[in-house]
Amino acid sequence: MPNNLKILFLGDIVGKPARRYLQELIPKLRKEYDFIIANGENAAGGSGLTEKTAQELFACGIDVLSGGDHTFKKREALAVLEREDVLRPLNFPPSTPGRGLLIKEKGSVKLAVVNLLGRVFLPPADCPFRTIDRVIPEIKKETPVIMVDFHAEATSEKLALGYFLAGKVSAVLGTHTHIPTADARIIDGYTAYITDVGMTGSFDSVLGRRKEDIIERFLTNLPQRFNLAEENVRAQGVVLEIDSSSGRALKIERVEFCQDEL
Repeated sequence: MPNNLKILFLGDIVGKPARRYLQELIPKLRKEYDFIIANGENAAGGSGLTEKTAQELFACGIDVLSGGDHTFKKREALAVLEREDVLRPLNFPPSTPGRGLLIKEKGSVKLAVVNLLGRVFLPPADCPFRTIDRVIPEIKKETPVIMVDFHAEATSEKLALGYFLAGKVSAVLGTHTHIPTADARIIDGYTAYITDVGMTGSFDSVLGRRKEDIIERFLTNLPQRFNLAEENVRAQGVVLEIDSSSGRALKIERVEFCQDEL
């Protein structure tokens, strides 16, 4: 395992069209990266995760799946969290099933992945700032390489956490809004940051759903079934280079893979 780790982090996987694409894409990329992580909270039917869909994603080469506010949308989530390398937000109540922190080991290198949920415009959760601040000292006994998936709505909350964790973790990567932002940077020469990495799903859509369904909802204010869109599927995310001995991020770069280019 090289001293500089190369890590691919992909944004929210939205349903079957995204999973099918990743089954084609990830095997082609697997040798390029030491770790591949993705947010999987929308992988099953566009909301939630099942054991079958998680196993599909692990089988194609993803190492860890993180979650968010939709983690428990499907009943099967309890089994997934118990048996697979799947995270739910660490700042859920302590009695919540599953785990919000995972240390993944390959060769002589350990990578810690932490999942946090924002509190602005989202369901109640414990303070993400205080929650991760409490666990960092214990994580650093195992590894200096710490990646945080901050699943949050408000850009201000995400950026504030990035600054709060600067110098303490290797990366703070925003998910949830499905729209990639153009603010990738390394804060204080140590912590890679981006407000949102984007999504894996149909680009010809509204957040992975058929645009016609969403437009109809806005026009009529009537309940609509939001079907998954299938055209122009893309995988958006970031590539990170991290010094495995210090945990310092050396590079963060936005990436986008298009199904039509395979």
